[in-house]
Amino acid sequence: MSEDVLEPVNEILMSGFIGQGPKVAEFEQVLAGYFDNPNLVTLNSATSALQLSSHLLRKPSDDGRWPGLQAGDEVLTTALTCTATNWPLLANGLGLKWVDVDVETCNVDLDDLERKLTPSTKLISIVHWGGYPNDLDRIAAIQDRAEEKFGFRPLVIEDCAHAFGSAYKGQLLGNHGNFACYSLQAIKHFTTGDGGFMIVPDNELYRRAKLLRWYGIDRENPGKDDFRCEDDISEWGFKFHMNDINATIGLHNFPHVSGCLEKFKDNSAYYDEALKGVAGVTLMRRDEWADSASWLYTLKVERRDDFMRYMESQSIMVSRVHERNDKHSCVAEFAADLPNLDKLSQEMICIPNGWWVTAEEREYIVDCIKQGW
Repeated sequence: MSEDVLEPVNEILMSGFIGQGPKVAEFEQVLAGYFDNPNLVTLNSATSALQLSSHLLRKPSDDGRWPGLQAGDEVLTTALTCTATNWPLLANGLGLKWVDVDVETCNVDLDDLERKLTPSTKLISIVHWGGYPNDLDRIAAIQDRAEEKFGFRPLVIEDCAHAFGSAYKGQLLGNHGNFACYSLQAIKHFTTGDGGFMIVPDNELYRRAKLLRWYGIDRENPGKDDFRCEDDISEWGFKFHMNDINATIGLHNFPHVSGCLEKFKDNSAYYDEALKGVAGVTLMRRDEWADSASWLYTLKVERRDDFMRYMESQSIMVSRVHERNDKHSCVAEFAADLPNLDKLSQEMICIPNGWWVTAEEREYIVDCIKQGW
């Protein structure tokens, strides 16, 4: 949190206007400029962005390209993620079909993704684990083959909660024709205290997203002098909007985000070199086309639980970050055989790589791994 935030936030707090107002609009323009994409809508969380994404798809598109999601439709998704990825899909009545993981990246296994496509698959949900991009060209090719085989092109929602600043083939995530849902939650690279935003594929979805984030009310053209007494709501919505407090935090943290990202990436690049070839340690794959925001530094280690205890004894915090979603009883009906995830979940661990990790500290972390492992 930049100290630049303190005075402007205090002004907003005492202004009498702390809901969605001019600061939200200003912040959206800053983000749209950063992504070079006007179809960007701020929200109160990435979870809301994910829920709104699949909700928007319940209505058929005006041009007939999209028939509309129905309750029980199948979505291919990963179990290696925060529950915030998958619970919004359940909230929209969709049936989860677990896809195995790529043990070299922690992203979805694209071979397994293609194998599991059926005529019922209406949606694909992917997570850019730790900010590392999925192969979006290959996913687009899988969509093409699904359309050829089944006569329908499943759409894609990208969970970019880890990925602010990540790029695929030189282009920031959110510019590849899919829904992209970003987090601005407290501990992310770039925070508004809490919040999120979504980038949508076309102008019609953008128009609807702006309406449905605030009950379906048109805040720009309410149709009456009395703002809350709207003439008509043609499509009901949610209370998912961002407020001027969070937007103000975002506006004054934004100038510092490039420096923050650089530190995450630099620490991760250091580990890539310093831990190469260390016995008992396997590093993740790095592809030329992937520019990761490096929100997490994930590796695989032998005897993972012993490794965690050892690192704790050296005063180094390590974490698995997320429990696999398919273990929870509330999704027992969707159980599936995921052999890659079974193996990976016993080996993967994340070590500190954030902006706060100094050169001396990262050297200490590497030395502890080399000496004790």
